Amino acid sequence: MSVVIREANKDDSGLILKFVKELAKYQKAEHQVLATESSIENSIFAKDSSTKAVICEKQGEPIGFAVYYFNYSTWLGKHGLYLEDLYVTHTERGSGAGKFILKHLAKIALDNRCGRLEWSVLDWNETAIKFYKSLGAKPKDEWIGYQLTGSELLSLAES
Repeated sequence: MSVVIREANKDDSGLILKFVKELAKYQKAEHQVLATESSIENSIFAKDSSTKAVICEKQGEPIGFAVYYFNYSTWLGKHGLYLEDLYVTHTERGSGAGKFILKHLAKIALDNRCGRLEWSVLDWNETAIKFYKSLGAKPKDEWIGYQLTGSELLSLAES
């Protein structure tokens, strides 16, 4: 497979948005995408951004992407790499591109002395869960993710 992973740049903002929308459609959440090409350019590619992105190409054509950032584990006393999104186009799923992207991210994590590589997956996405387990990844069964968004986030901040 002639697959190449390259660091994304601001000229990829439209491509990343396209992939984000395809991912959201797959996850039945198209209505939740508020990102724009401009907001992606101004966040991921801002001078002080801690977020990074990679593009996966096959024979020069983009077939996927990943967005990640570094977090921190107080228990490990080390940074970790958190994979925010991983997407491979429908036509390339099962080709090994997803594993290639994860392998690339694992190398970035090790190069940065990270203690872990982690991500979340929707509980109904059996295909992805099976794939991740085949790599040796284990679910965090005892941890439940929480978030505040929109009016709830604003309410807490203003309380």
